Amino acid sequence: MVKKLVVKKLKGIGEDSQLSATIRESAQQIWLAGLGAFAKAQREGNKVFDALVRQGESIQQKTRKVAEDKVTEMAAKATGTWDKLEQVFENRVARSLSSLGVPTKGDVAALAKRVAELKAAVDKLNASSAKAVKPKSAAVKPARKAAPKSAS
Repeated sequence: MVKKLVVKKLKGIGEDSQLSATIRESAQQIWLAGLGAFAKAQREGNKVFDALVRQGESIQQKTRKVAEDKVTEMAAKATGTWDKLEQVFENRVARSLSSLGVPTKGDVAALAKRVAELKAAVDKLNASSAKAVKPKSAAVKPARKAAPKSAS
């Protein structure tokens, strides 16, 4: 019976040594694969890094373009809103001034035009009357006074 146990143990040791040899061989291959990956990463790391930098620059340019477009769009909306607000303010001020009877710029311009027309008409009348009065100016005599009536 002892002999059977020894044989059994020797078989177990043989199987254990085969299993451990397989495990050692697998561990060695994993170790070598890791070293190979590390060496490859070192060689190609610069290429990968440069490719990532190029992709980052491309994304940055696209993002900057989108941001600039949004800023331009928002500025246009803000300008439009500001113009509307300014127009509303101008309309309210004009209504207030009108209700107070303050003449507008158009009213003053119309009056200035009318004054210019009237001045031109007066100048024309003065010029025509001056021509008519000149020939008669040499023969003008003072009028006689009537004698006072006596009380009789």
